[in-house]
Amino acid sequence: MKLQRLQKMYKLPDNNCVISFSGGRTSGFMLKQIMDYNNGLPDNAVVCFANTGREMPQTLEFINDCSLNWSVKIVWLEYDLNEENKHVFKIVDFETASKKGEPFDKLINKHQMLPNPLARFCTGSLKRDTISKYLRSLGWKKWHNVMGIRSDEKHRCKDGFQNGFYPHYPMVEANHSLRDVDHFWSEQPFKLNLPVVKGKTIKGNCDLCFLKSESQLASMVRDHPELAQWWIDAEQRLNKRFERRRDMKEFADFVNAQQDWIFNDEAYLCQQDGGECTG
Repeated sequence: MKLQRLQKMYKLPDNNCVISFSGGRTSGFMLKQIMDYNNGLPDNAVVCFANTGREMPQTLEFINDCSLNWSVKIVWLEYDLNEENKHVFKIVDFETASKKGEPFDKLINKHQMLPNPLARFCTGSLKRDTISKYLRSLGWKKWHNVMGIRSDEKHRCKDGFQNGFYPHYPMVEANHSLRDVDHFWSEQPFKLNLPVVKGKTIKGNCDLCFLKSESQLASMVRDHPELAQWWIDAEQRLNKRFERRRDMKEFADFVNAQQDWIFNDEAYLCQQDGGECTG
């Protein structure tokens, strides 16, 4: 009965479906369940990953590993601009994908703005709209967006038709939680080689995303000080901030000047959860 129930939960809708692959453990788990319970990737489905250029190298390697180990085509897409300075998509692959924030740079240079917690146009443009433009190039007009949101993350679900698609959450319907994801990856021959802390891959998504907590950002700057420079350059180029209360150069200089005790004192850095970025 459990097998039949899971087959039903992971059976995709009959119309066009895009499986949004974020490059994380949860979306990888979801993709494999869909393939297992549908005898491979259904003909009406495509798998897309939208690269911002600010993902960690381990994330890109993981996406490539999923494609190779599971024999599944993952379409790598990037935000781009045409000769008229209009938003278009570009198809890349593991070898040619941007790794220095080039798509993100094009976006903020075009708008002469930096995204922030109240105006997260980076997610909409670099991920959702870029994937949408690709799907429309296939002749799709409407589709289901299959997203890797777990049953313990129901608060992130949004219902109803929006931006050309209907959201679909098979993991919520199948009641698959973080525990199931952890168990699955413990048995696989490869994994996402990024640290997991309390179920969160804190180095996932864009490396120094402004949605991450201050403690996560401080750890990133400490472990990878070179990554802060892109964010510093963007703020100085536009004379604006990603987070109005935090200047990235001052923050990076402060972290690099500290001793390790600030990372062990939970009262010292802001500990609020963050870093969730959905396409």
